[in-house]
Amino acid sequence: MPHRTAPPFRADHVGSLLRPPEVLQAREDAAAGRISAEERRAIEDQAIAEVVKMQEDIGLQSATDGEFRRRFWHMDFIYQLGGIHPGEDTLKIDFRGEQGELSVETPALVIDERISLPEPIFADHFTALASMTTTATPKLTIPSPSMVHYRGGPASLDRDVYPDMDQFWDDLSAAYAQQVAAMGELGCSYLQFDDTSLAYLNDPEQRALLTARGDDAEHQHLRYIRQINAALADKPEGMSVTTHMCRGNYRSAWAAEGSYDFVAEAVFNELAVDGFFLEYDDERSGGFEPLRFVPPGKMVVLGLVTTKRPALERKDVLKRRIEEAARYVPLDQLCLSPQCGFSSTVEGNLLTYDDEVAKLRLIVEVAGEVWG
Repeated sequence: MPHRTAPPFRADHVGSLLRPPEVLQAREDAAAGRISAEERRAIEDQAIAEVVKMQEDIGLQSATDGEFRRRFWHMDFIYQLGGIHPGEDTLKIDFRGEQGELSVETPALVIDERISLPEPIFADHFTALASMTTTATPKLTIPSPSMVHYRGGPASLDRDVYPDMDQFWDDLSAAYAQQVAAMGELGCSYLQFDDTSLAYLNDPEQRALLTARGDDAEHQHLRYIRQINAALADKPEGMSVTTHMCRGNYRSAWAAEGSYDFVAEAVFNELAVDGFFLEYDDERSGGFEPLRFVPPGKMVVLGLVTTKRPALERKDVLKRRIEEAARYVPLDQLCLSPQCGFSSTVEGNLLTYDDEVAKLRLIVEVAGEVWG
């Protein structure tokens, strides 16, 4: 089977990695004024250089900075869009996992000016990462445009600024299109739109919450597809774009459940990305049947290795599940990855660095044995 030279790769990963203790301490020290922003960045740079080397040493063809400079996988980006800022109210997100129920609170979004892109977001993150890679393709992960709407909802919008929702969507996609172009100019050839909304919409409970706040939950995914496509309409030549569809990831817990059936036909056929990172680590994500809608040429990265538990998966089980998926989409269109990031928030999931490395190494080994 041909070796892949363009993303996504046969062995890949979602993006976030467990923050080392020195990075967590530097964040705390900088917030308390004990060290400067420059000193904090130097500590992060050293940690990122080391984790990039780890990714390359175990044989991954892509490398991220582990999102070491962020607190949240999405809000650090969204708050840098022009017109959006944290409000006084808080947004509570409920999670559940093997350790029970828990929740996380973030400031609610407020959109009280026209959305814009004052400057490229995470440009310095990407250029630093690119300077540290030697054999791997540097990969930048950002939240999809959908996340601005899903996290904020209609209540986040100042209706004097956006009396017409179409104008909101036009401005949002335009800002993202500028971001995509700017990353292309910096040499980014691997960009990922992380999107919990498209996975959450498979859960009837999540659709009920959207309906209660005034959204058209039954058709929301179609709007999201249109807006992501608008953001990617002028994607730079040579840039591969993937999306990761996640049901929530906070301290090994999740927020939603449900197979991909509700969104599969539209998302797989209409979303203008090169590949889909899909959670498939347990029964929460349903079966592989929705993959029958994946058209030729689109890649599916099977998230069969969980980041929520430290136990290492068995190779024979992973290979059998890849064979099962190949009943619905050709094996040549499949890849392998963890089901999600290891640390979507600064707290990280409930496993160790050694567990993380073992899982990434397992993915590389299994991919080599399956695809050659």
